[in-house]
Amino acid sequence: MRLSELPRVRGAKLPTPLEEAPRLTRALGGPRVFVKRDDLTGLAMGGNKARKLEFLFGDALEKKCDTVITTGGPQSNHCRMTAGFARRLGLECVLVLTGEDSSPRNGNLLLDSIYGAELYFVGEDGRPEAVMEEVAEDLRRRGRNPYVIPLGGSNRIGAAGYVAATLEILTQAADAGVSFDRVFVPTGSGGTQGGLILGGRALSAAYSVAGVSVSRPADQIKEMIAAIVADGAQHLGLELPPLKPGEIVVYDQYVGPGYGKVTPGCLEAIRLLARTEGIFLDPVYTGKAMAGMVDLIRRGVIGPDETVLFVHTGGAPALFAYAGELSNDAPPGRRHSP
Repeated sequence: MRLSELPRVRGAKLPTPLEEAPRLTRALGGPRVFVKRDDLTGLAMGGNKARKLEFLFGDALEKKCDTVITTGGPQSNHCRMTAGFARRLGLECVLVLTGEDSSPRNGNLLLDSIYGAELYFVGEDGRPEAVMEEVAEDLRRRGRNPYVIPLGGSNRIGAAGYVAATLEILTQAADAGVSFDRVFVPTGSGGTQGGLILGGRALSAAYSVAGVSVSRPADQIKEMIAAIVADGAQHLGLELPPLKPGEIVVYDQYVGPGYGKVTPGCLEAIRLLARTEGIFLDPVYTGKAMAGMVDLIRRGVIGPDETVLFVHTGGAPALFAYAGELSNDAPPGRRHSP
């Protein structure tokens, strides 16, 4: 595997912790649950995108680029981390956001502003890929050298980050004396799940990797993941049997009204992990993924004797943009009268 030969610039604090969640396990009546704390990668308040961006920025620097351009929603963790990594490396950053501006800005959008990223808002029905290319072409005309990063950093270059993470997971599991039956991860653009699947196939991991969709229908995500795995294998010099979309596990029944729109299960999952393990999930990605995993446990799809790993991809800054939804059922505070 050519992993060590790829251009890479270090930015994440690795390895991230692998923590058991015994109180969550007890609350659910099993299975045994562990959390891979990729919310603690350190860069730009943490998150899984740091792993992908190490390879994407490595490629950008090798090509002597001076500006990065990427896209996501207004509460995109990927955009926030791209802007932070760019500033750390002395690069400019342009973000093309599929939504509307807000006043005041909050959550990840506020952090994008603090980083001084140049922001373009294209609305929910806009064509961000076309806008990114227009911005890139304009920069080229002005003598700049831009580097376009796809949505979520999800391509064969970014997938290498989670191939490397697979080796980290397997090493930590061996050190802890545990083996996982299933790995759960939020999935949207497919890069993180694709990297984990590719890493698992390359390293003969015994577990299955299940994604919980936060946006797209399962069939669409499976096609995207299959393409990423195929491209990633070629990029890494791996000769593996073709992966068919039908072999990929994606649950899409927990999306709710749409991307970035909370569900009752998501809100419950956020409170459940916070109150059992002191760990914050986010309303866009990990809250929905945990809601899916919890529901599958409660319905017996995941057995009480299994051992499950939940990959926490970060996103806590987005909590502040959902204060209304998260505080709706909070009990009122009591006034103390001495």
